[in-house]
Amino acid sequence: MPTAVVTLGRVPRRALAASRRRPPSPAAALSLTLPYRPPLDAGALLAFLRERAIPGVERVEDGVYRRTHGWEGGTALVEVRPVAGAAEARLEVAPRSPAADLVPRARRLLDLDADPAAIASALAADPALRASVRARPGLRVPGAWDGFELAVRAILGQQISVQAATALSGRLVQLCGQPLPAPAGGLTHLFPTPAALAALDPGRLPVPRARAAALIALARAVARGEVDLRGRAGGLEASVAALRQLPGIGPWTAHYVAMRALGERDAFPSGDLGIRRALGAGGKAATEAEALERAERWRPWRAYAAMHLWAGLAAGRAKAAAGPGRAARRARPVAAAGHGRRRPR
Repeated sequence: MPTAVVTLGRVPRRALAASRRRPPSPAAALSLTLPYRPPLDAGALLAFLRERAIPGVERVEDGVYRRTHGWEGGTALVEVRPVAGAAEARLEVAPRSPAADLVPRARRLLDLDADPAAIASALAADPALRASVRARPGLRVPGAWDGFELAVRAILGQQISVQAATALSGRLVQLCGQPLPAPAGGLTHLFPTPAALAALDPGRLPVPRARAAALIALARAVARGEVDLRGRAGGLEASVAALRQLPGIGPWTAHYVAMRALGERDAFPSGDLGIRRALGAGGKAATEAEALERAERWRPWRAYAAMHLWAGLAAGRAKAAAGPGRAARRARPVAAAGHGRRRPR
């Protein structure tokens, strides 16, 4: 069975930057194998994550996802390196790092618990998705290393482009994220904790007042334990309802967070403009009610249906941008991008 290999290289903090230039020695490493059901479209995962990488916290380059990670006892640099038939993650951490916490984060990020055969069988029964399912075997729902981080990013990205949301995320990191003791390869900070963001004066946030209030409310709710963004808690409906109790979080944001941060495979942002366009006809977008009605046949895999619809839109845009001659020579796109109210954040 293909595997995702996670290596935990134990190194002191001051050696983190130097260790980027060489692999950890076998004596200082522990390799953990994470099984998954094939196929796995690692290219689509990395393309999605690369476009949304938070400056200073995440980087995706040369086929490698890298990020920072912090806990009460120290910091770590994390690498996810997909290879043929496997996804390999090298985690460079301090001696007393919480390894038991890092493995489920890696699984969630890569959606390694998915059953692609069952998902493909269900979705391919619908003519609207059949071609995409056949063209993109193993398309997963990109997860999140940290649920709070993803929710903040989703709020920042409301009504703006992916690029603008990325820039805002980087400014927030510089404003209240903890600097690394030894920056490495463009990774400079930990993402702000709920407590750090909750304590911030809303007027210092580089967003409109209502959005700043929504960010502070989210941070306070998570810091107090009123909202759990660490994984599936009470199911989709309960998760969406809890998120929608917070100011500034509507159905689209709640379902998007449920998809990526909470692993809710049946989450479906029905009001998404890209999804509605993909399901429309004659150049006219479907209504939200029509999208919901169509999505009933995709249960319990509606989140994967959304990824296929977004991927199809991205492929169409790439083909149009390339022109008929060049498009014929291009390989199948792997980016799983789409539209939030414009594009998923």
